[in-house]
Amino acid sequence: MTTTMNLTLKTPSEAGLTWAVTRNENARTDADREAILADPGFGNHFTDHMVDICWSEKGGWHRPRVSPYGPIPLDPAAAVLHYAQEIFEGLKAYRHADGSIWSFRPYENAARMQRSARRMALPELPVSYFIDSLKQLIAVDGSWVPSAAETSLYLRPYMFAKEAFLGVRPAKKVAYYVIASPAAAYFPGGVEPVNIWLSTTYARAGKGGTGAAKTGGNYASSLLPQAEAYEKGCQQVAFLDPAGNLEELGGMNIVLVRRDGTLLTPESDSILEGITRDSILQLAADRGHVVERRPIALSEWRDGAASGEIVGAFACGTAAVVVPIGRLLAEDFEILHHGDEASELALSLREELTGIQYGRVEDRHGWMARLDA
Repeated sequence: MTTTMNLTLKTPSEAGLTWAVTRNENARTDADREAILADPGFGNHFTDHMVDICWSEKGGWHRPRVSPYGPIPLDPAAAVLHYAQEIFEGLKAYRHADGSIWSFRPYENAARMQRSARRMALPELPVSYFIDSLKQLIAVDGSWVPSAAETSLYLRPYMFAKEAFLGVRPAKKVAYYVIASPAAAYFPGGVEPVNIWLSTTYARAGKGGTGAAKTGGNYASSLLPQAEAYEKGCQQVAFLDPAGNLEELGGMNIVLVRRDGTLLTPESDSILEGITRDSILQLAADRGHVVERRPIALSEWRDGAASGEIVGAFACGTAAVVVPIGRLLAEDFEILHHGDEASELALSLREELTGIQYGRVEDRHGWMARLDA
């Protein structure tokens, strides 16, 4: 039989939440957990517990709990199953050399989740609740944060409409959860340039749509073109807007590198605001690089690569951090980048950012937040 302990949260956020914590009596043994952490892959294994908070139109946010990881009871008429009213976030917990556990810019994830919620007609979770939910999960599952080089515990907060109702309107009952999965080094053999397939048949999102929200439908729409990319020997797919401007990849942002060191990145209201991208561009600006955020026509990349004005490109996101782009492949043309200078810049920025995340490099911008304190 499980036992329940009521714990009053005491953190600098002063959120005032009282958490019910139910320990998992079937938690993995130390030996089983260590075996998983030795070769976790990505998204293959999950920790012993999960967090959830309920919301209702009448009661607001209530009943915060840490429970054993397991199936979620859901009515067949739950609105999320019919109208895809759902959002999520993705961030990591890192173990530093002294054993402490930190996360990178979680307040930005919390703010982005609020923006996603607003667009998807879901309630906005207070930032303090978001941060508290991460800390509560780490309090019981901190031993799942690996310590090997470039490994981490991937944290997945998400929210969905759970009300059993088939009318088309915003749900009046919503559930927020956090689960966690240990993640191996993304590039165990070293970072290699990726090949990108340019999709001209499919779009990820449209003007006025949900492209700027982190919602599952955006990723579902990328799966077919992503499968097409695999068939073409590419690891990722790039999307354009109706005007022929670059948008983003299936799960990463794009940055182009000019010969003079200027960094160009697409800007539109249908692109997800990438926290990793913003951080990389800030580090580049700190070094004196000019950064331009604006609409970028595909022709600008193509012509610039041909003339030597654009010497390289890279992709960035939570999972891979930064990876050089070696080739953009389309139906009737390709762009090849062999420039060592752009790749060196991308890898140098990657090394600096991961150094900050793992506590090896000074955190000048105050981006890191401790989760186990």
